[in-house]
Amino acid sequence: MQLYAYDAGQCDPKKCTARKLARAGLIKSVNVMRKIPYKTILLVPIAEQALSPADRKSASSITVFDCSWSKIATFEDALRKLKRKKRALPYLIAANPTNYGRPFILSSAEALAAALFILGEHEQSQFILRGFKWGDVFLRLNEDRLIAYSKATNSSEVVEMQKRFMDNLSLNKKK
Repeated sequence: MQLYAYDAGQCDPKKCTARKLARAGLIKSVNVMRKIPYKTILLVPIAEQALSPADRKSASSITVFDCSWSKIATFEDALRKLKRKKRALPYLIAANPTNYGRPFILSSAEALAAALFILGEHEQSQFILRGFKWGDVFLRLNEDRLIAYSKATNSSEVVEMQKRFMDNLSLNKKK
């Protein structure tokens, strides 16, 4: 599966996982929205649908929207107008050093690896994380969730699973 990152130019170049993957030749970086491939799955947290294995049939690539989480709102209008298949990742926990243990706030490498896993590309998912010390930790930390999401038939099922995982987390915190 082809991988891309839209680079909004907001990351610390030393910490940016998308730039590291691009330097390694594992993804292609684009910095103009219209250059995002048309038949791609665009991973953005503001998408109305969750990524599911059903998306595999109609996509030839995955593109991660690489920008600061605190500034995603500044791109909302442009993203709404962009005619691409936009999908959000379901509940997963970050393993990167900047956001370790925080749900939903994944690095670009984690987002791409999770999307690949959900779409059935398990080997490629592991491969792109191998350049990060915490890569295996991300997959182990989210193993149950990733396996469950990868067995879903559609976005609605993924959302239902996500709710169960989040409810279980809430119950465990109360104990």
